[in-house]
Amino acid sequence: MRFRSAFAPLALALLGLTAVPQPACAAPPNPAAPSASATALPTPSQQVSACAPAVRGASVDARLTGLFTDHGNDNGRLDDWTGADGAYSLRLPSGRELWVFSDTFLGRVNPDGSRPPVVEEGGSTVFLNNSFAVERDGRLSTIHDGTAAEPTAVMPPRDANHWFWAGDATLAGGIVEATYQEYERFGPGAWDWRWHRNVVARFAPGRLQRPISVHDLPSGHGVAWASGLLKDGGHTYVYGVEDLGGTKYMHVARVRGQSLLGAWEYLKADGTWSPDELDSARIMSGVANEYSVSRVGSGYVLITHDTTSVLSPNIVAYSSCSPAGPFTGKQHVYTTPETGGNIFTYNAHAHPEITGDGGGLVVSYNVNSFVNTDHYRDVTIYRPRFIDVRFG
Repeated sequence: MRFRSAFAPLALALLGLTAVPQPACAAPPNPAAPSASATALPTPSQQVSACAPAVRGASVDARLTGLFTDHGNDNGRLDDWTGADGAYSLRLPSGRELWVFSDTFLGRVNPDGSRPPVVEEGGSTVFLNNSFAVERDGRLSTIHDGTAAEPTAVMPPRDANHWFWAGDATLAGGIVEATYQEYERFGPGAWDWRWHRNVVARFAPGRLQRPISVHDLPSGHGVAWASGLLKDGGHTYVYGVEDLGGTKYMHVARVRGQSLLGAWEYLKADGTWSPDELDSARIMSGVANEYSVSRVGSGYVLITHDTTSVLSPNIVAYSSCSPAGPFTGKQHVYTTPETGGNIFTYNAHAHPEITGDGGGLVVSYNVNSFVNTDHYRDVTIYRPRFIDVRFG
């Protein structure tokens, strides 16, 4: 994959801008004819759920924001993280926090807060499509495969025309199960790439540089799994997105137990479950490519960037009495201050296993630019931001 694809086509497609040619869209194509349940165009109700906790406010999480700033600026190693997007997290059996990233910069940060161009453009910055970091005792350690001199992704591509971007991760019997979406290049043009399939890679917590095994996940209905994962009531709920560019739809599946390798069943439009992937229904629109569902009090809160309008800087919450929805009662959570000019924000989701500065629900979001050279000029742009959301 060429470096520019990480920031131009993907960013535009995630935001649903109509300038993106359809063949290049990051959204999974839907090869099957839509079922009756998939032809509806549901929008979330404004009626507040009986289990809804009210959003009382949100503020910057200084600890986590500072943690990634310090780690990104540290030149003690020149093969470690200076910026990335994705930022999923998982508490390991040891108590350490695993951070899961998609596109990642590794290398040096200059004294003026810039970074050298990527290797492919004649510089020294390494660019990988995925990586890990592990947090322990307030410090981060970057994890990649390969060597310090020639780092490679933790989830390796099968060839030069394929690559993996990360989804959410979970623990199953002490093994890390990290989800990825595989993309493929099908032509020579800058826009000639598309989603191909979903997979889960299994990693040993003590050997995170490369997977033990990789397994196919359901991929036959045009849904990118897993935008988020939630363990609840003996099931692992898997949240996905059907991305049509300007409109994105939430889908819900679940697996009994902890492992994603079990038998999946899919939420239908009538609220029942089916073992047939083609029965997976569009549950609601307005979600982003990455979002989360978390238990808060007696209910469940869906956190997402608001994709009902293009380039929205707003993070919103919906709530439900069930992990499968319906999610209603849209509430404003936060307006990202970085948004404006070339800069946009996207893919907010929660990290419920982490205690925030203010004791609320920790939420991260990504910051990016439509101008490639901005990422060289200012290393702070392509780093996650963290906020604490308070409910009452």
